[in-house]
Amino acid sequence: KDKIINDTVYGFICLEDNLINQLINHKYFQRLRRITQLGLANLIYPGSNHTRFEHALGSMFLMQKTIEHLRKKKIKITEEEGLALKTAILLHDIGHGPFSHALEKTIVKNISHEKISLLYMQKLNKIFDKKLNLAINIFSKKYSKKYFYHLVSSQLDMDRLDYLKRDSFYTGVNEGNIGVERIINMMNVVDDNLVIEEKGVHSIEKFLFARRLMYWQVYLHKTVISAEHMLINVLKRAKKLVQQNTAIYSTPALLPFLKNNYTYTDFKNKKNLLDKFTLLDDYEIYTCIKQWCNAKDKVLSKLSDMIINRNLLKIKIQDQKFSSNLIKKINLTAQKKYNISFEDASYFVFTEKISHNTYKKDEEKINILLNSRKIVDLTKVSDHFNNRKTNIKQKYFLCYPKEFKNKF
Repeated sequence: KDKIINDTVYGFICLEDNLINQLINHKYFQRLRRITQLGLANLIYPGSNHTRFEHALGSMFLMQKTIEHLRKKKIKITEEEGLALKTAILLHDIGHGPFSHALEKTIVKNISHEKISLLYMQKLNKIFDKKLNLAINIFSKKYSKKYFYHLVSSQLDMDRLDYLKRDSFYTGVNEGNIGVERIINMMNVVDDNLVIEEKGVHSIEKFLFARRLMYWQVYLHKTVISAEHMLINVLKRAKKLVQQNTAIYSTPALLPFLKNNYTYTDFKNKKNLLDKFTLLDDYEIYTCIKQWCNAKDKVLSKLSDMIINRNLLKIKIQDQKFSSNLIKKINLTAQKKYNISFEDASYFVFTEKISHNTYKKDEEKINILLNSRKIVDLTKVSDHFNNRKTNIKQKYFLCYPKEFKNKF
C-alpha cells in the first residue's frame, strides 16, 4: 500500500516503494526533522522554519515527476534505476549538521555535508542488504548514465529546483518562486546529456535570476550573515574553552565534538562516530547556547545572550575591502568597552568576503537543445548569461557591536 505525505508546497507526495518508506522512517533520516533548512534566517524571515526533512521529500517528489516525464519522451529508465534516483536525491542532504550550512565546517573539521551524506548512505546500504548500491553509484558519479548524476547534483538539479521553490514560499520572498513544472517539462536526454529544449531557455533564465535574487535577499542577507557568523563564533569559543580544559555546560551529545576536531578519516574509521553525529541537531545547539548565556567566560556568555535575544552584531557590506586601520580601531574600542584582549575582541569585530556566481560555465553546464537538434551551452543562446563578468558578484562585510555604530 502506498504511503501519502501532504506537503505544504506540492500537496500529496506518494511514497511508491517500501524501501523509500523504510529509509524515511529510519532514525538517520528522521533527524532531518530537527535541522532547519535556512539556519538562522528565521531571525529575519519569521516563517522560514522549514526543515531539511521537508526539502528532501520535496526533492524526491520532483525526481518522481522528472522520471515520469522523461519516460513519456521515450527515455529508458528502468524501475531499478528510477528507485535509485529517488533514493539518491532523498538522501543527498542527510549529512547536514545542525543549522545546515551555518555550522558545516565548525562542528567537524573541513568535512562537507556531501561526504557525510555518502557515509550515511554506505551505512544504510549495509542495514538494507545492499539495496542502495545503485543509488550510491549515481550519487558518487560512478554510474554509466551520467545524466542521472546531473539530476541529483548539477546547476539544474532537483535539489536546487526544490529549495528555491520551498525557500521562496516560507520566506515570502516571491522573487525566488520558479516554474518547476515548466522546467521539468522542458527536460530531455540526448547522447546521455541532460538538456533543456530551446523553448525553455527563458524559464532557465528566470530560474537563474531567481536563484541570484534569493542569494542576495535571503541566503546572503546581511542580517543572516551576521547571525550565522555569531553562531559560528559561539561554537568556536566553546570548542576553545573545552579544549583548554575550561569547564562549561555541554550536552553529552555535543561534548565529544567540542573536545575533538574530527576529520573525515575519523568518521570513516571510528565505529560509532556517525551515530554520535546523528544525535546533533538544532535543539542540541540551542540548549547549550541558552545555558552559555550564564557562562563565566565573557565572550561565550555575551555572544550567546546576543543570539538568544536577537541583539545581533551590526554589519556593513561594500564592494571593497575594509581598511585594516578601521578594523583595528573598532577592535580597540571593543577591548576597552568589554575589558578583553585583542583576540577575544575579534569574536565581535571581524570581516570576510562573500560571493555568488549565478552561472558557473566551467562546471556541469546547462545544455540547450536547439530546434536544429544541436546541443549548445546556455551562454550561446542567452542574452543575459553570455558574459562571465556579469555572473560573479563579490562583496565584503564587517561585523561589530551595534553600540559602536555611531563612532565609525
